[in-house]
Amino acid sequence: MAIEEKLAARLKAVGIRPEDITFSFTRSSGPGGQHVNKVSTAVELLHVPTGTRIVASDSRSQSQNRHLAIERFIAELERRKAERRQARLAAVSKARRQKAKRSRATKAKMVEGKRRRGETKKMRGRVAT
Repeated sequence: MAIEEKLAARLKAVGIRPEDITFSFTRSSGPGGQHVNKVSTAVELLHVPTGTRIVASDSRSQSQNRHLAIERFIAELERRKAERRQARLAAVSKARRQKAKRSRATKAKMVEGKRRRGETKKMRGRVAT
């Protein structure tokens, strides 16, 4: 299986259509000498529906930078998906904890603490002479 086919399959698995992605190519900077200065090797990937923009200019090869941009885009999508899942699980867990009834022992401890606090406050009153 060629690299292009693997990337297309991964994009499809994540739920991204290749038509929604646009690429633009610019001149890169950094090491590479004349080749980098003459050839547009930096790749900017734009996913139109989400507005996600990924830039890759690691390599002197435009095709390698394209593959890197797609890999980073897929990783970013997977990271966002995991964050949404974690937030949803946290919300469910929080709601479950809030709805849980306090045990009899916990209630007894709370009442005892309140009673002790009340006694301490009573001791603050004026001293009878």
